[in-house]
Amino acid sequence: MLDKRKQRILQAIIDDYISTAEPVGSRTIARKYNLGISPATIRNEMADLEFLGYIEHLHTSSGRVPSSKGYRFYVDDLLKPTKITDEEMGMIQKWYDTKVQRMDSVFRETAKIISHLTNNVSMVITPQLAEAVFNYIKFVPLDDEHVVAAIMSDAGYIENKIIKMPHDTSMLDFEQLASALNDYLSGKKISEIRMGAIHKMRSQMVDTAAFNKIVDIIEHALTGKKRNQIYTEGTPQLLEQPEFHDINKVKNILMMLEEEPILRDILYSRMQDEGANLTVTIGQENKYTTIKDCSIIRATYHLDGQPLGTIAVLGPTRMEYGKVIALLEFMNKNMARILKRFI
Repeated sequence: MLDKRKQRILQAIIDDYISTAEPVGSRTIARKYNLGISPATIRNEMADLEFLGYIEHLHTSSGRVPSSKGYRFYVDDLLKPTKITDEEMGMIQKWYDTKVQRMDSVFRETAKIISHLTNNVSMVITPQLAEAVFNYIKFVPLDDEHVVAAIMSDAGYIENKIIKMPHDTSMLDFEQLASALNDYLSGKKISEIRMGAIHKMRSQMVDTAAFNKIVDIIEHALTGKKRNQIYTEGTPQLLEQPEFHDINKVKNILMMLEEEPILRDILYSRMQDEGANLTVTIGQENKYTTIKDCSIIRATYHLDGQPLGTIAVLGPTRMEYGKVIALLEFMNKNMARILKRFI
């Protein structure tokens, strides 16, 4: 465990490096952070911090930069709780209110908001529909010839489709279909629903033409969308970070962001291993060599206490950890509020 003086110096080094992206020297710490310690003493303490592995010496500069170990100590022991600003809260609320009109746009716009406010890559993974529970199917008349079929799970919208009513079919027929299907399907996990059993219900239906259309919609919804989606935003912002002016380094990261199996592994692995609502993976802690110079902060978003999916930020290890953590925590609460509009 570091003594208090070393902790104060380490915090000053990391705060300064996050702010400036420039290696930090003892004179900078003495001049800017009013620690009441001489540059010579700070220099000696920095030598100890380097020996202990909390900071590193770049060959291109006489200053020091934090190591993965230093950032880990900073996040776990030095980081003070923070909140996003009232201005940022207002911007988020307005963004949601003006740009989110459908369930699927919640996730896309959330990724855009997070990337905009952090200047890093954001990722949002939608609810795992295979684990979602079927709530109901309902039919809403659109005009004399069309109805909207809406299938809902406990995680929200699955499918919403306009269908043409077969000849001599009334809304009463559709309501009877919905009642029969809901009796069978409601409360079942999507992964447990077998289409064969639904097809067997055909003989109970008076209007098989209408039933066939409904079965097609259900089959598409339940089998075609079991795999959740990943929305990624912010790769241009990543290119603007000083750490990624090396085109070869950033090219490898951008290529990795196109690999969906890797993204799923990144988004799920630590959350599942640690059973936590929020995790921070820093630099060398990352599983993939390509992102050893990056940190990833992940958070699980919930609805009515049930975990639905993951939101995450990927950026340089020199990221504003406090701000990103506060933002993800705020977004979690807002996503629950917005998702409830569509359920």
